[in-house]
Amino acid sequence: MKRGCLWTLIALTVAALLAAGPLLASAADTSKVDQATEQVETGAKKIGEGKIGEGVEETARGIGKTVVEGAKLTGETLKDAGHAAEPKTKSAWEKVRDGATDFGQGVKNFFSRLFGS
Repeated sequence: MKRGCLWTLIALTVAALLAAGPLLASAADTSKVDQATEQVETGAKKIGEGKIGEGVEETARGIGKTVVEGAKLTGETLKDAGHAAEPKTKSAWEKVRDGATDFGQGVKNFFSRLFGS
């Protein structure tokens, strides 16, 4: 394998790991992404040991799995964030109760100002 191809493969591996980095910080289950990352590392080690064909194949598969699992994890994380950001819907009773509370507070403030206390 030519030196230029090896450096290209290493650059792709680093890019894939950097892309997956923010995903690993998520609270979601990252075990599949971790396994794919380990496969990339194992393939890179094989390349370093002179098992170039085996190493390139394993590294490429690991990069593919890292991208796929990272995308799944990103989708799950965004879905969870969307649910957390949804406003709580109030029931009719909660709206009436809040309105009555606000009205009572307004009446209290009116008489407080009227009688100066």
